Amino acid sequence: MKLIPQTSPYLRKPVSVARMMLDVLIALLPVTIFAIIQNGWSGIYVILLSLSIMILTELIAHLLIKWPKGLKFKEIFTKEGLAKVKALYTINNFLAPAISGLIFSLILPAGVSPYVVITGALFGMLIGKMVFGGLGNNIFNPAAVGRIFVAICFGSKLNEAYPTQTTYDVAAGATPLGLVKGDIGNISGYSVLDTFLGNVPGSMGEVCIICILVGGLYLFIRRSADIRSFLGYFLSFAILSFVASMTYVLKFDSGNMFEIWAYQLFSGGMMFAAVFMITDPVTSPTSKFGRILFGAIAGSITILIRISGAYPEGAAFSILIANLTAPCIDYLMKKSPNKYTWKQMLGLCLALIVMGVIVSASVAGGWF
Repeated sequence: MKLIPQTSPYLRKPVSVARMMLDVLIALLPVTIFAIIQNGWSGIYVILLSLSIMILTELIAHLLIKWPKGLKFKEIFTKEGLAKVKALYTINNFLAPAISGLIFSLILPAGVSPYVVITGALFGMLIGKMVFGGLGNNIFNPAAVGRIFVAICFGSKLNEAYPTQTTYDVAAGATPLGLVKGDIGNISGYSVLDTFLGNVPGSMGEVCIICILVGGLYLFIRRSADIRSFLGYFLSFAILSFVASMTYVLKFDSGNMFEIWAYQLFSGGMMFAAVFMITDPVTSPTSKFGRILFGAIAGSITILIRISGAYPEGAAFSILIANLTAPCIDYLMKKSPNKYTWKQMLGLCLALIVMGVIVSASVAGGWF
């Protein structure tokens, strides 16, 4: 038997990596088209710039990492040298950065300064991916790395690009996502239906829930994304945000609990992250229960950051933190990677109960 070494992601079904990545690009089309129609040129140039920088960065870095031994630079202009260089670059080396570039652009506001897009795309691709060896070796989501980097370094520039209205999951000030902290008035301008139809301000790809769900449905039907990661993320967030909303109403005797809960679920970047980012097969665990746990960790951190953190980008931060746990989860699950046990489920339920207590205490303003 001949063993063929390959890099991740590892597939357990007869589906090529290229087909999976192409499916992700297709699933992103509804969100992308909506962003272009809604924002016009101010959205188009952000998308094109992000795509170009990430694809070009991966191309150059990949060729430098995989450069054929003994091949001199001037020899690439010969027929033999060009053939050697072309052999190093596959369709996967184009599709992967295209996905990262498109996702990165969609979690930015339309009209943001070009140098912010360029810097974030470069940092996300180089530091979030290529320093680990490139395709299949990175432990962090490149788009999330780039988004957090520009949020920290260029926060004021990002805020300037958003509409003057209250923004969702992006501004440093009071937002509808801060409503469990007591700012109920901020949600009066928008209905829950507005969040489904995209009639709210925010990052380009995060505002239209219908488009996100259409793309997610396509991915799950095609089995190009693991629904376990999605369910772990979404359900943990839904449960804990319900606890937070209920605590707020009981504590302050103000607001509609289900309205507050609905805004937590359908505003900001949580749904976009649940469908297109947490399901990334490279930065996720490989075991079945491991992916549920991975999603639950990210969902729990997202709600904690939203209600208690200094930065409102809870989704992107939580994914990077969860990425750190993926190797540990794989190590713990290595003896039974494809099994579910009652102990695993009981442990997850107990962990969510503990997190619910922490969330409730945070919203209430203390333990007593």
